[in-house]
Amino acid sequence: MQDLPIELYRVNQVKTFDSIAIEEFGIAGYELMTRAGLFILNTIKENYPDCRNWAVFCGGGNNGGDGYVVARLALEAGMNVSVYPVVDGATLKGDAGLAFEAYTFAGGTCKPFTPDCAVTEDLIVDALLGSGLDRPVTGSYEKAIEAINNSSCPVIAADIPSGLNADTGKVMGAAVKADYTVSLVGLKQGLFTGDAADFCGTILFSDLDIPHQVYERQACSARRLMRVPFVKRSRCAHKGKNGHVLIVGGDYGFSGAARLAAEAALRTGAGLVSVATRPEHAWTLNLDRPEIMCHGISDAYQLSERIKQASVIVLGPGLGSQLWGRSLFDAVLQSDKPIVLDADGLNFLSRATIHRDNWVLTPHPGEASRLLTASIAAIEADRFYAASEMQKAYGGLVVLKGAGSLVANAKDIAISPTGNPGMATGGMGDVLSGVIGGLIAQGFSLQESAEQGVYIHGLAADLAAQAGGERGLLARDLMPYLRRLVN
Repeated sequence: MQDLPIELYRVNQVKTFDSIAIEEFGIAGYELMTRAGLFILNTIKENYPDCRNWAVFCGGGNNGGDGYVVARLALEAGMNVSVYPVVDGATLKGDAGLAFEAYTFAGGTCKPFTPDCAVTEDLIVDALLGSGLDRPVTGSYEKAIEAINNSSCPVIAADIPSGLNADTGKVMGAAVKADYTVSLVGLKQGLFTGDAADFCGTILFSDLDIPHQVYERQACSARRLMRVPFVKRSRCAHKGKNGHVLIVGGDYGFSGAARLAAEAALRTGAGLVSVATRPEHAWTLNLDRPEIMCHGISDAYQLSERIKQASVIVLGPGLGSQLWGRSLFDAVLQSDKPIVLDADGLNFLSRATIHRDNWVLTPHPGEASRLLTASIAAIEADRFYAASEMQKAYGGLVVLKGAGSLVANAKDIAISPTGNPGMATGGMGDVLSGVIGGLIAQGFSLQESAEQGVYIHGLAADLAAQAGGERGLLARDLMPYLRRLVN
């Protein structure tokens, strides 16, 4: 599989790259379109060499122009090509118009698209709507997307699956489900989070041989997270040098959340892990993991000594919403220790106005909606904006969990490419908070801990899913893989 760049961009940035390449480096727009078409053609030939009958769906803009270039090149390569235009190609202007004329000059013809037409070809190229889409898909475009999705043949999307918002990863009413997405000029940030995982398939990229100087003009809008190997430990290391994680949580009925976070911190390499929990849970919580130190805490006063001994505090797993949990929440926030705030801790935070730099918040969309006083739909409509707004409001690092988890700091956003649907089960967030806490305890910065914690948490789940499948994946199944990944 192709190694993709880590830099991601918004649509307006990619348009700027196009303009600079054309106006300052003298690369004609039609030349870029031709390079795009050739890359898409070669992608199809490499991955679907036996497909000889191609259907190309073309829209009215430059994305449609890319489609006409692909159709012409495929025709010249001996393929049987059917073009289904949603907009009359003869009305196209600029480079798209040139692409249509070149296709017809090469002997290509078009089949009028009708909503009831059945696609009988054995491969589809989606060149309906490009990355500039900013409103819901309707009319003939919606019907064309429906026809593509109703077919049983492979689909290759030019630049982005039609109907997917390139900035947010949100489906704009309807979107093409592609097997391959060939992103061009700059990788769009919306391809890696939100709804995108269900629509993009395998993502490939070409910069169309645009000079690297073009990309130096703008900083990327987001980054793809990459795994960073951890340095080997000193041969003289002892448990005191590897930090002490304090897990605060485990109200009645929720002791398992604290237990999972504690083991995750141990498996990630923390030297010591303590759990401050309900007295009724303290004697049972570590029966099968005696390395966890458990302390029965009835009130905030009893917590003070545990806080003093901790290097980092993971606050929230199973904390509950009662007075006991609230008192522990208030006690922890009076300390200056680094904090990983999760679950019920985030719900308490949503009722306060607290900003601090030395914590990591790990909300899922429901918790984020409470933190921002917005609907879950609004959070998911633009996850980048939501993560940035939470970071501005509360400080520190913010991990917005979900498909394509985001890690936002004060300057930029990173996206994790790891994880799978099997993680949609109870306890996964508790494991993540323990992983991040375990890394902080060992001396990694909050940003390193949040970013690498999210990455290896998702990768551990991917490895566990490969071993036994996504359905039935348990949070505890990640533990042996976490240990392997931090070594």
